[in-house]
Amino acid sequence: MLKDFLKKNWELKLLSLLLAIILWIVLIPEEKTFAEKTVSINLELINLPQDMEVVEKSDTTINLKVRARKRVINELTPADFSADLDMSKASIYQEEYPIDASMIKVPPGVEIVSFSPVYIHVKLEKTKKVEMEVVPTIIGRLPENLRLVKVEVTPPKVTVSGPESKIRPRDKVITSPIDVSTLTDSAVLEVDLILPRPELRLLALYPRARVNIVLEKKDTTNTNQEVKKTGSKKG
Repeated sequence: MLKDFLKKNWELKLLSLLLAIILWIVLIPEEKTFAEKTVSINLELINLPQDMEVVEKSDTTINLKVRARKRVINELTPADFSADLDMSKASIYQEEYPIDASMIKVPPGVEIVSFSPVYIHVKLEKTKKVEMEVVPTIIGRLPENLRLVKVEVTPPKVTVSGPESKIRPRDKVITSPIDVSTLTDSAVLEVDLILPRPELRLLALYPRARVNIVLEKKDTTNTNQEVKKTGSKKG
C-alpha cells in the first residue's frame, strides 16, 4: 500500500516537497539563520613583571573562526574582538605558552568555532639597569685659527635599562654628531643621545645632553715672527 501511495501522483508530491523547501528558505527570518566568519586578531601580552623583558616572540596573530546569526556576523570586524595572555606568572625558564578560548573576548551572541595557533613562543629575560658614560661624537675639522681646549658633557653618565644579554661591560652612550668645522667660537649645544642597541631604553625624563665645547684662538704672533726671521736669514 505504501508503494502504491508513493507511486500515485508522485510528480505532484515531489513538486509539493520542493515548494515547501523553497518557501521555508524564503520565509525564514534572516535573524534565525547562522553563518561562520574568520577574523584575524592580535594577542596582547598583559601584566608582564616589571623586572622582565620580552626578547623573542612568535607572531601574535590569532586566526579566529566564529559563528553567529547572519544579521550579526555581517557587521563583525576584528575591532570587536580581543585576546589577552596574562604574563603575571611568567618565567624566564618557560618559552611556550598555551592559548585557550577563555583568553578571547567575543561580542554577545557570537560563538567561537575554532582558533589557531594554540601555543605562542615568548622568551623572557631579567631586566638590568646600568650607568653608562656619555661620549660626545665630534666630527669635522676646526678652522686653522682655532684650537680645541676641552669638551664637557652634561650629564656625564645616564641610566640605561634593558635585557641582561643586551648590556655589555664596555657599552657607552654616544651623542649625535657635532660638526666643529662650522664653529667660530666656544659653544654649548644640545644633542640627542644614541644607545648602543635598539633593545635598550634610556631612563631619563629629558633624553638629551648638553655639550660644552671650549675653543680658543691660536697665537699667530710667534709664528709670524719666526716666518720673518727665516725670510731675513735667507736674504
